[in-house]
Amino acid sequence: MHYFSQLCSYDHPWSHVVIGMWHKYPNPHCSHVVTVDVVDRTVDPETGIIRTERILGCKQKAPAWIVKFFGGSEDAFVREISFVDPRTQNATITSVNLSLSQFATCFERIRYSPTDDGRTLFAQSAEIQARMALWRGAADRLEDWLVQRFEQNAQLGKLGFTDVLRKLWESKEGQLAHA
Repeated sequence: MHYFSQLCSYDHPWSHVVIGMWHKYPNPHCSHVVTVDVVDRTVDPETGIIRTERILGCKQKAPAWIVKFFGGSEDAFVREISFVDPRTQNATITSVNLSLSQFATCFERIRYSPTDDGRTLFAQSAEIQARMALWRGAADRLEDWLVQRFEQNAQLGKLGFTDVLRKLWESKEGQLAHA
């Protein structure tokens, strides 16, 4: 199993970041995410927690050896579940791959929480595991490729989300200042 984690902060208040997370896709930095479908959304009447389940459709350029060895296609699907708690100002997202999950899983956790200086802390972690105990060499190569792809996509996701937040909020704040 391989692990990935990163911490960073966004120069926007938590409420802006949470609104922005619903607008993250599509964006030019994350062109691998081609569809986002909301499967379910509920609000707990007692806690106010918003639970949303989405399916993300992705196009991934897999190396030829992976396609040959495991089959499949460039189309991949990810199940994402988020919880937004307006009272505690925490938003958590978990996601797991649906495609080729019999061979490998990538379980991701994201948390957005406010900082004392009005910014938002972003904490991301992932557990990536090949599920092929009989073929250890192939499993190691697959995990290495998945970790590399995840790290690339995580960096692109950060860039893309920064752009989304800038477009959503900085232009609006500038308009309000000039009004």
